[in-house]
Amino acid sequence: MQALVVIAHPCDDSFTHATAAAARRGLGLGGHEVDVIDLYADRFQAAMSLDEWRAYESDTPILDPQVADHAQRLQRAEILVFVYPTWWSGLPALLKGWLERVTVPGVGFTFDARTGKIRPGLRHVRRIVGVSTYGSPRPYVKLINDNGRRMLTRSLRMTAGWQARTDWVALYSMDATSLADRTAFLERIERRMGSI
Repeated sequence: MQALVVIAHPCDDSFTHATAAAARRGLGLGGHEVDVIDLYADRFQAAMSLDEWRAYESDTPILDPQVADHAQRLQRAEILVFVYPTWWSGLPALLKGWLERVTVPGVGFTFDARTGKIRPGLRHVRRIVGVSTYGSPRPYVKLINDNGRRMLTRSLRMTAGWQARTDWVALYSMDATSLADRTAFLERIERRMGSI
């Protein structure tokens, strides 16, 4: 299957990038073709422009060539893997902006011409995987609703339809982990991705 890995962290020597590398290795070992979008390395702009907002519900909602490229890559993917640190109880702003600018009408969803209802646009997606680190312990994250996880495994899943399965791989209390804990987490990611 075709996998798309989306990374959101500004430092290429970060643990987030190490987790993305583990995900890529695992997907490769599982026989999947892997495409990677590194949002910071690509200098992706999170904010939707006024012109994009005005074009949002038109026949041509994508105005930026980079966004068009990312949308085409998203439309080829059967597995979506998002790798990011949880900041302020949610997705990094850049990843949230990517979702807003790329999963526009005609890509992430369509409007039924007869009823006006929203229909999933990513029906080719079979699996959505989130890989994230948290500074807080799991009970605290659960208490505040884990907004990034909910966005990807619920809201984004609705754009793929209910046939898409979701997986979550998380490392909690990141600041208190040992090298052994982090190494074990990377191995777990690689195994999990290899079994998809």
